[in-house]
Amino acid sequence: MTGTRGTRVLVLNSGSSSLKYQLLDMRDGSRLAAGLVERIGEQTSRLKHTPLASGGDVREAEGPIADHDAALKAVAQELSRDGLGLDSPDLAAIGHRVVHGGMFFTEPTVVDDAVIAEIERLIPVAPLHNPANLTGIRTARALRPDLPQVAVFDTAFHTTMPESAARYAIDPRIADRHRIRRYGFHGTSHAYVSRATAELLGRAPEDVNVIVLHLGNGASASAVRGGRCVDTSMGLTPLEGLVMGTRSGDLDPAVIFHLARVGGMSMDEIDTLLNKRSGLFGLCGDNDMREIRRRIDGGDEAASLAFDIYVHRLKKYIGAYYAVLGTVDAVAFTAGVGENAAPVREAAVAGLEGLGLAVDPERNAVRSDRPRIVSPDAARVAVAVVPTDEELEIATQTYALVGKNT
Repeated sequence: MTGTRGTRVLVLNSGSSSLKYQLLDMRDGSRLAAGLVERIGEQTSRLKHTPLASGGDVREAEGPIADHDAALKAVAQELSRDGLGLDSPDLAAIGHRVVHGGMFFTEPTVVDDAVIAEIERLIPVAPLHNPANLTGIRTARALRPDLPQVAVFDTAFHTTMPESAARYAIDPRIADRHRIRRYGFHGTSHAYVSRATAELLGRAPEDVNVIVLHLGNGASASAVRGGRCVDTSMGLTPLEGLVMGTRSGDLDPAVIFHLARVGGMSMDEIDTLLNKRSGLFGLCGDNDMREIRRRIDGGDEAASLAFDIYVHRLKKYIGAYYAVLGTVDAVAFTAGVGENAAPVREAAVAGLEGLGLAVDPERNAVRSDRPRIVSPDAARVAVAVVPTDEELEIATQTYALVGKNT
């Protein structure tokens, strides 16, 4: 990468009251440091910093951190203690996760005033995420105005969906006026995992069809044909699709009218219900799959039903995306639940032997942080577990763009 001013990329993921970060060396993708600032704006703010390059002890500090500017300055101080400060000439760029890029941003983009203005215009379709992402961008630009800042959008990978998959069946004039369409999310994860799955199979991404199941507290599925997304389960917002930790996923829209008219609930109350009090949590009071499995083993019927509903929705999407793709080379499980919950993987493909899907019980039970195949050798479709790495994907896209522009 000649022309860049360094080989390091700082990845920032700014939430409304948090700041996650990783510093990576792009010569080999290694992590030099990582950390989290949480409860920003409170008296009980907490910073946890892990100096990965030196192998030193994790450092934690508690105390008031007023805003994201103060949080990033505190992060810069911790990095400087390890000789990795933001003023280092080895820092090539800062990569920012931005949740919603609409249809305008189809690839990583160097941030300027016009980019910021467009991200602001998208706030109505991402009111919880884009403002926080913008705060991180503005803060980083103020601290290092000379350094390239790159926005990497969760929605970008899904902009290759055909209109038949992206459009809702409503009046297109109204849809276009209000930017209503299916955007999809978790795009950096789906991009990374689909490509890593092809590598695991020893094939080029353009030669592989993959169904990716990103199963964390938020969950989404995607159908990836030859490295390009052709369908995904989340829509205008992250509420659509799979059953999630606290989100309902797919729902008859008339439920909302019913709750308002018959239940007397306000729009804000319905929003809270569907986004924060539904999904696994709404069904059984827990959104941690480990606890749900423990309760199932103890004979808990509510936990068992929640698990069955969760898996039923998974099966529906696997089948639907199998039909969309026509042929499938692999189904890849990723994120916290997908990578660690063997019972979920087993249940999701149980009964789908006719589609060429099965897991080998012994392989599926193995815990590992490495990509691996958990289906039998003779299986027609590979079932894979591929740990996601969104930070590395953001850093890789950021570094590649900085190299092009220098």
